[in-house]
Amino acid sequence: MFIQTEDTPNPATLKFIPGVSVMAEGTAHFSAIDDASASPLARRLFGVDGVCGVFLGGDFISITKDDSREWFTIKPGVLAAIMEHFASGLPVIEDHGQSDDEGAEDSETVKQIKHLLDTRVRPAVAMDGGDIVFHSFDDGVVTLYMQGACAGCPSSTATLKMGIENMLRHYIPEVQEVRAAN
Repeated sequence: MFIQTEDTPNPATLKFIPGVSVMAEGTAHFSAIDDASASPLARRLFGVDGVCGVFLGGDFISITKDDSREWFTIKPGVLAAIMEHFASGLPVIEDHGQSDDEGAEDSETVKQIKHLLDTRVRPAVAMDGGDIVFHSFDDGVVTLYMQGACAGCPSSTATLKMGIENMLRHYIPEVQEVRAAN
C-alpha cells in the first residue's frame, strides 16, 4: 500500500491518502480516543504517540498532532497504523445500527444552507483535509462545526467570514452571520 501525504493549511494537521476508500459515505471526526469507540482505525491511530485528532473522509485521513511533537517523529507511526489497519480487514467504522437522523424536518432555509454547504463548501475544504458541518441556524446566525484540518486552522476564521458567510448571505437573505461552533 502506497500512502500519499499532503500538507494542509493547518500546520498541526497532515492529510494521508491511502489510495483506497476510507468512508463510503459521510465523514467522522474524533478528538480523543474516548470518542473513537466505533472506529478501529481511529483507535489504532490514537495509539501513535502525539496524535490528538483523527478525521476520516471519503478517500483520506487527516491527522492532527500535539503541538509539542514534530511531524518527522509521528509520521512513520501513522503510516504504519494506516497500513496495519487496512491489512487487518477490520472496518473503518463498526456498524452498531445507530442513525444520525434527528427525525426533525428542516426548514426551507436550513435545506438551502445545507445544500450550499454540501455542493460548494465541503468539496473545497475536503481538498485541504477537513470538513465543515452544519450545526444550527437561529435568528440569522449559521453555526458550523469545523473538523479535521479546518479545526484550529489559522485561516479558518477568514474562510468562515470572507468565504462561507459572504456566499450564504448572497444566496440566502435570511443569513446574517456565520460562526464556528465551540
